[in-house]
Amino acid sequence: MKIVAFNGSPRLLGNTGGALNVVLDELEKEGVETEHVHVYESMMNPCNNCNSCEIRGDGRCINEDDRMNEYMGMMLEADGIILGSPSYFGSCSAQMKILLERVGYVSMFCGQPLARKIGGAVVVHDHDGGMSTYTELVGWMLRNRMMVCGSSPLTILSGKGPGDYEKDRKGCDALRSLARDMVWAIESSKGL
Repeated sequence: MKIVAFNGSPRLLGNTGGALNVVLDELEKEGVETEHVHVYESMMNPCNNCNSCEIRGDGRCINEDDRMNEYMGMMLEADGIILGSPSYFGSCSAQMKILLERVGYVSMFCGQPLARKIGGAVVVHDHDGGMSTYTELVGWMLRNRMMVCGSSPLTILSGKGPGDYEKDRKGCDALRSLARDMVWAIESSKGL
């Protein structure tokens, strides 16, 4: 079993990355292979709506100058996908949005291969925008016909300064709960 987390924060060691690590640490305790992808490292190009993915229909973007096709391959190989982003002006980060658009278009035109994969969303906000960002990430997964695991409370954590997410104890408990529920959902979907 493998779960890959895509971190949309520009800060490698920021609150979003820290929150994702809480989920990944819990997954590893459950014996799950994990990978933490820092999307900002590749500086992906925005979709230019060339429609090549629709014409080709092969599950790849024609733009080979960045890591988008590699990221799509990672999603296809994984049993579960976690999307993590800070809330910037009530939305996910620009690089996460680029990833979502490009993977979404390619997926839409090649038979929606992400369907029935298990998903989870993690958001860190300062004082507002967390719910709209969470809804954006979950909405993308639902549009791709993924099965989304929730939590109570939702995995929307508060934090501005370094390590602030750790002060949100209920949020950190929700992150660990999300990990366990994703493992249960993947095992259930495989009939284990």
